[in-house]
Amino acid sequence: MPDVTMTVNMDQYILSALKEDMPNEDISTNAVLRGPKYGTADLICKQDGVICGLDVFARTFALLDPATAVQLYAKDGDQVEKGETLAKVSGDMRVILSGERTALNFLQRMSGIATYTAEVVKLLEGSRTKLLDTRKTTPNMRIFEKYAVKVGGGNNHRYNLSDGILLKDNHIGAAGGVKEAVRLAKEYASFVRKIEVEVENLDMCAEALEAGADIIMLDNMSPEDMTKAVQMIAGRAITECSGNVTKENIQRITDTGVDYVSSGALTHSAPILDVSLKNLHPVKLAF
Repeated sequence: MPDVTMTVNMDQYILSALKEDMPNEDISTNAVLRGPKYGTADLICKQDGVICGLDVFARTFALLDPATAVQLYAKDGDQVEKGETLAKVSGDMRVILSGERTALNFLQRMSGIATYTAEVVKLLEGSRTKLLDTRKTTPNMRIFEKYAVKVGGGNNHRYNLSDGILLKDNHIGAAGGVKEAVRLAKEYASFVRKIEVEVENLDMCAEALEAGADIIMLDNMSPEDMTKAVQMIAGRAITECSGNVTKENIQRITDTGVDYVSSGALTHSAPILDVSLKNLHPVKLAF
């Protein structure tokens, strides 16, 4: 099952996507099927990867017609292979045809993120560093994309702007400096809120540490400076590094000792995992 956040929120986003694809009618389907006709189709995997979003896939058809049945042969987080049958969809063929693209769009996007995340997590094996996502998500897809990161073995950073205090370069500039930004944040926020500060060099790091930041984000710093920053902080704050981190370059930070690394690439650059709905055909119901 999806996590609770996704379960209670996903219907509105799925319905919005269906409305985008079908504002009035599915004219192609209605042209060839003038009434209900029962049939089945197979969900086929066309690439090796980590599958994610099967419940969203099934829910898309259920929102069009609760009588549509989706029999799943895999679960989110499974490693799947090219040619594998992942599910069978049964019901009114008009519903299957009208919901096909939207259901696949969700499944392909989420599976691509889960697959990419799993590849990056593997590159961090043996280090102390844990992988985080960011808010660099597709508009109205955040609940699905962040869920996919978790399925792939990554961790979620803050979910939205209400979820945590992160003082970035422009916040610091607006406040007049690191110390003043941290002071104002502590004055404003409840004591239960941690304060994270983005720093770009060792001087800023020292200032954030002195100001009492709970988390210090080392942004676009060299591995050498990151190592020095971690040594300077010496466990007095949680450390995170960021800045154009991808699976191609993430191993450069594995020896720095940072606690976390955040990567926007998990959600903005992961390619889809190719899956397809095939073999739709009518089936006579037995009574």
